[in-house]
Amino acid sequence: MNLAAFALRRRTVMVVLIILFTGAGILSYQRIGRLEDPTFTIKTALVSTLYPGASPSEVEQEVTDVIEEAIQEMGEVKEIYSTSREGLSVVYVDMKDTYTHEQLPQIWDELRKKIADSQPELPPGAGHSVVNDDFGDVYGLFFAITGEDKTYAELKDYADQLKTELLLCRDVAKIEFWGTQQEVLYAEFDRAKLSELGITPEQIYGTLQSQNLVERSGKVEIDGEYVRITPTGEFQSVEAIEDLLIGGAESLVKLSDICEVKRGYIDPPGNMMRFNGEKAIGFGISTVDGGNVVNMGKAVAEKLKALKSERPEGIELHRIYYQSKIVNEAVNTFLLNLAEAVAIVIILLMIFMGWQSGLLIGVILLMTILCTFLGMYLMDIDLQKISLGALILSLGMLVDNAIVVADGILVKVEKGERREEAAVDMVRTAGMPLLGATLVAILAFTAIGFAPGSVGEFCRSLFYVMALSLSISWVLAVTATPLFCIWFLRIPNTEEGFDPYSRPMYRRYRRLLHAAIKYRWLTLAAAGLALAGGLYFMGKVSQSFFPDSTKPYFYVNFWKPEGTHINRTSEDMRVIEKYISTIDGVENVSTFAGEGTLRFILSYEYQTPNSSYGQLLVEVDDYKKIDRLKEEVKKYLVDNFPNADPMVQKIGTGPTVPYKIEARFRGKDPKVLHRLADKAVEVMRESAGAKNIRKDWRQRVQVIRPEFSENQAHRIGVSRSDLASSLQWNFNGLRVGLYRERDELIPILSRPPEDQRVSAENIEKVQVWSSTAKSYFPIRQVVTEIKPEWEWPIIERFNRQKSVKAQCNASGNTEALRQEIAEKIEAIELPPGYSLEWEGEYDSTQEAQNPLKKAFPLCMLGMFVIVVWIFNSVRKPLIIFLTIPLSVIGIGTGLYLMNVPFGFMAILGFLGLSGMLIKNAIVLIDQIEIDLNSGKEPYKAVLDSSVSRFRPVIMAAGTTILGMAPLVPQPLYSGMAATIMSGLFAATFLTLILVPVQYCIFYRIKTDESKL
Repeated sequence: MNLAAFALRRRTVMVVLIILFTGAGILSYQRIGRLEDPTFTIKTALVSTLYPGASPSEVEQEVTDVIEEAIQEMGEVKEIYSTSREGLSVVYVDMKDTYTHEQLPQIWDELRKKIADSQPELPPGAGHSVVNDDFGDVYGLFFAITGEDKTYAELKDYADQLKTELLLCRDVAKIEFWGTQQEVLYAEFDRAKLSELGITPEQIYGTLQSQNLVERSGKVEIDGEYVRITPTGEFQSVEAIEDLLIGGAESLVKLSDICEVKRGYIDPPGNMMRFNGEKAIGFGISTVDGGNVVNMGKAVAEKLKALKSERPEGIELHRIYYQSKIVNEAVNTFLLNLAEAVAIVIILLMIFMGWQSGLLIGVILLMTILCTFLGMYLMDIDLQKISLGALILSLGMLVDNAIVVADGILVKVEKGERREEAAVDMVRTAGMPLLGATLVAILAFTAIGFAPGSVGEFCRSLFYVMALSLSISWVLAVTATPLFCIWFLRIPNTEEGFDPYSRPMYRRYRRLLHAAIKYRWLTLAAAGLALAGGLYFMGKVSQSFFPDSTKPYFYVNFWKPEGTHINRTSEDMRVIEKYISTIDGVENVSTFAGEGTLRFILSYEYQTPNSSYGQLLVEVDDYKKIDRLKEEVKKYLVDNFPNADPMVQKIGTGPTVPYKIEARFRGKDPKVLHRLADKAVEVMRESAGAKNIRKDWRQRVQVIRPEFSENQAHRIGVSRSDLASSLQWNFNGLRVGLYRERDELIPILSRPPEDQRVSAENIEKVQVWSSTAKSYFPIRQVVTEIKPEWEWPIIERFNRQKSVKAQCNASGNTEALRQEIAEKIEAIELPPGYSLEWEGEYDSTQEAQNPLKKAFPLCMLGMFVIVVWIFNSVRKPLIIFLTIPLSVIGIGTGLYLMNVPFGFMAILGFLGLSGMLIKNAIVLIDQIEIDLNSGKEPYKAVLDSSVSRFRPVIMAAGTTILGMAPLVPQPLYSGMAATIMSGLFAATFLTLILVPVQYCIFYRIKTDESKL
């Protein structure tokens, strides 16, 4: 069926359909979801288990190993890695890339069952393991609540009020706080006073614990009603606690007489936050699955505006990160890029084809884009950098089909044919080859469409949008384009028998092509030399995984020596934030100490709790200033904090890795592993291009080890538990009860008065309480010696083996540095049972590229089969596919001259470029076949066909190249844009020469001067 003939017969139907689809496209554009970057599923869960008092080694052997063994039973698991610290086991579980977002909830349920079944195997004293499968949740609206003269409790009260109201907003999923300080009641009593009164600590603890318990008190029947009995007596205020009577029936004293009860916060805190130097609480809001972050942002902004009058005086609410605002700005920027690209394409067409023809194809292009918006809306594809970039990338190919059809009709009408006959005949001869060429272009992107993993998921919309838009472009090219040509195309007045290809441009190309075919072997040799040059430059191009983001933020990650008190870390962070705040261009500085903050963007790299760790999130007024600011901050940190381990980095785009180069050693013995890792670190230090060099276990920490004497302690009735409780009471306090205040549960902690708290230097003054003898004893009566020891504070494991990673970043080309140090590191002799693996960006790149390497050959085979089907020949497809390597000539040279790295997006650009080149070659050879079938002599057919396809090929390439220009400044797309622009520029001209040359070689066609 000839679709052009159908369109011409049913013109009214076509007009109605065009109006309907155009209108639907406009409505879809208005309703379609918007994101800055496409989402990808983090297929990772965390299993956290507390084991208070246990050393990292005990945690690893008694908890982590048990949890990992249970997880290993699951067939869905890709890899397991864990961190064991003092009193805490954190096990990360990555699921295989083949599982989708929809399948994960069921997998997480299975994980919970496995973890629950393993709980009886955990040691006494270990807490219940908690499975966190919300690890990947993004809190895209992130605020700081500050109040200069307000307590943390007052800030938390306001945060609770906001949470109650904002949870009612459209598309809000949940709200989390960060940096809240646990309020406690401290009960501080003097041991000597207790001894005088004959009161034991157990009496105080027992009274505090029993007084505020919620217990059943029974029910009674009264006149047919079953009434609940609830006695009073629970704590109503802090004063009520102080008024408690302690002691026996004959001797009672008020708690306030022997103990001071006061409010405070857990010391030391688990984490701390500041915003521009003021203490703060973080407040994050996430979007429901499938929700619209822009709509949610608007709803939250309106609600906050309405609640502003209820905000307590002195409390301020600050925006740290507002995703909906950033999404709008990013999408608007890309829409502007799209509009610029469309304008460039239309102007170029008007120059090449005349204003009417150019405008006609421009209208077809706009219709294609609007219909693509409709398809994206129906397929639930959001407007974001990847999908909009795909539209810009496809612009040249979208007009390609329409150009071939319109140009063919124009030439036929110029030769004297009637418009309707010319339109029907053009679609009949070119329709199927164009369909095949379109399918080839789609197949070029199929590999990324079906690639598993987070990278494939991140880029998948590129394939969907390309496939959708190219399919629509072919449909409109064979239906709407002929119709519009008949109605609107203005044909220049020409004399009868006029040859459209007699113009100077065509004559010069014809002579050049004749010379190239005449000296065909010299032509091929020149192409080979050019290809060698392209490969040479390609070898000099740097490589990267994903580029940095254009968000106006950067991180300062800061590690003090392992074991540093959080207050010391926080004070250093205060000095750094004060300095950064004074730098020109810095807008806001958010400080997080003790652990990583809420995941406010998908690529955020969370850091587990660590008192020696801090992070600054620095907001700037222009992301282009970040490179300068980074260097300034780095120099300040190096000069002023020589013992720290700082790392200043931009926010990444897509899946990111904090340390670009990592060498992981695995085995049994930590000493051997550290010896191997130390050798790798030494190799890194010898390289001038390495920075941020470290081991992931970091430094050893000091531990005070009182040697408990069972014999001595048994004689006086002191148990090991008594010793541990006494030390805990002296240094940190013991939890002895609970105070209920509205909806808050406030722990009651017992500890000595401040003037009696023993410091580490005077640990030998500690008095140990004997629960048996009901008396205090000096610590020296139960321990033989108190000595310091050193231990590793972190034990890392990977797939159930201990592992140590040597890590660094590169000052320049990451892969070049890795290759430079790889030979020496791989030469390190490994004992039996030990292994070395490369992690970091190398592993991420391989993981992302391997699916493409597996799928792309199948896609190439599919393209080859389609071309064989089009031409019913093997030689012609071979000629066509030999054009693909020609793109390297332009790619290598272009990337090198433009100083753009060859990353993952550049690889996608190369895949797409392959489809474009094959499509151009198909159109050219198809015309040769048409001319041969019409009876032309072979050499004349080659020349005439090449000349007739010269303008469509040049226009398609030109529109694609110039249409990509707005993407060059965009970091995410610069590699792809440079690859396509430079590769297509070189390959198009070579295609117009080498395809006819190769055709003549394959079919042994000799030159004929008479046909010139």
